[in-house]
Amino acid sequence: MIIDSLQNATKYYALHPNFKKAFDYVNQNDLSKLEAGTFDIAAGLKLIVIIGEGSSREESIKGFECHDQNIDVQISIKGPETFAWKPREKCLNPNGDYSDERDVRFFHDAPDMFFELQEKQFAILFPEDVHAAMIGEGVIKKVVFKVKI
Repeated sequence: MIIDSLQNATKYYALHPNFKKAFDYVNQNDLSKLEAGTFDIAAGLKLIVIIGEGSSREESIKGFECHDQNIDVQISIKGPETFAWKPREKCLNPNGDYSDERDVRFFHDAPDMFFELQEKQFAILFPEDVHAAMIGEGVIKKVVFKVKI
């Protein structure tokens, strides 16, 4: 997992070719004006705009998840937003089977930690990062880039 501010995004371009494309999209568009939805940006790069009410830690960790085929780049547009996190290697209690169609695997495990993103901060969550998001009060707006591995 990587947590940083958008002003430092160039440091991570070399980690995946689509990271630069994702952050270029951020720099070339006013994310505050995007409507909720899912958009194809480039081959292997999808954008999901999420606008919703924050939830409690207990409610959010019901969706404690990770992905096998995608890296999440989650960027806070209107927050703050709190995340739950635990390394996948320490998650021992699966919650159902892996969904290839949705690229998601859920767990019943308790998070090791919580962290908070402020506006214009991001988290890069790799397949080994089990996470739950949208923890907070009031309306949270964020974008999630799904970067195909």
